[in-house]
Amino acid sequence: MKELICTAAGMLGAAAAWIFGGWDAALAGLVTCMAVDYISGCTVALVFHKSRKTASGAFDSRYGLKGLCKKGLMLLFVVVAVQADRLLGADYVRDTVCIGFCVNEILSIVENLGLTGVPLPKAVTRALEQLQSKKS
Repeated sequence: MKELICTAAGMLGAAAAWIFGGWDAALAGLVTCMAVDYISGCTVALVFHKSRKTASGAFDSRYGLKGLCKKGLMLLFVVVAVQADRLLGADYVRDTVCIGFCVNEILSIVENLGLTGVPLPKAVTRALEQLQSKKS
């Protein structure tokens, strides 16, 4: 039974590695940024009640699920980028997609830090304000 479980886990891991183009710094960075963003967003809502997603600022599981779905779709886009690399015989499309999504996640993490009251440099605060005004 132990060998069956280990074999199944190995096969799933190998399939995932192939689908995502291998486990390297780009994918590890993206997954790490996604996890930190999700945790920091939940902390903002659960502990500080300052979420911009709800009127009360408190945690709402629907928005948590939406966040996870968005991150899942981002990972699906990475899978598409892997296929583009394979079609083009290239090795940069996936990395570019991962880096772009990492930047987006880092901006969200910094915004979450600001919502918790962590002091941010003025330049960072101004940049976030400009980005927020462009979203509207």
